[in-house]
Amino acid sequence: MRLDRFANGDFERGRPWWTEALWLIVQALLVESWLPGSAHRIKLLRLFGAQIGQGVAIKPHVRIKFPWRLEVGDYSWLGEGVWIDNLATVTIGSHCCLSQGVYLCTGNHNWSAETFDLITHPIVLEDQVWLCARSSVGPGVRAGQGAVLTLGSVAQTELSAWRIHSGNPAVAINDRRTK
Repeated sequence: MRLDRFANGDFERGRPWWTEALWLIVQALLVESWLPGSAHRIKLLRLFGAQIGQGVAIKPHVRIKFPWRLEVGDYSWLGEGVWIDNLATVTIGSHCCLSQGVYLCTGNHNWSAETFDLITHPIVLEDQVWLCARSSVGPGVRAGQGAVLTLGSVAQTELSAWRIHSGNPAVAINDRRTK
């Protein structure tokens, strides 16, 4: 690869530079902060274009690249230290739990291209998905309804509905049973 030849190409950030700069300041001071409570985080994210349902909990130290590319359904939880690196849209369904330190990454680079081209793909988490602490989800992953990604696991492909996935790369290891 030749990083001196890198260019973002057709990548569109989605907002003017000054909006992104303002978001970085607001996020650093109020969203990522230690301040308890979700209400102020939700209001600020909505102000910057996020679509967030009712009853959502967003803990301290949550980091979101582009709020205008975030959709969260009703009664979902974003735990401490969650990082949503959303160069493309991230859709989180209702009643989802993203535990502490979860990382969602919608971008990568073409390691075969000398120009190291940026590649982005959306992430979709259907309803009742649980991403356990320190797990990671890569670009283009869809997690089916009720899927679980266990502690520290890495999802690079689809997570099957109502299945528990574990490892790096994550594979289905069992059915998820709920009462």
